[in-house]
Amino acid sequence: MDKLEIIKLRCNNCGRELKTENGVLVEDALVASKEWGYFSRKDLQVHSFVLCEECCDRIAASFQIPVTVTEKREVM
Repeated sequence: MDKLEIIKLRCNNCGRELKTENGVLVEDALVASKEWGYFSRKDLQVHSFVLCEECCDRIAASFQIPVTVTEKREVM
């Protein structure tokens, strides 16, 4: 029988481990992945990172052009 491995997510900015209960993530985070293309210095590299909500808010607050925020009316 294979052992179930619990994956722990950490914020790449502050290093804090995101909260889980019984192996289920119980807080939200920004999970991003970028496949770099031919017109970059990172051609064929894939970069991925996780930001906790607090770090995401702090980084977004420093943007010269604010983040576009829209409200959803339904959750599927």
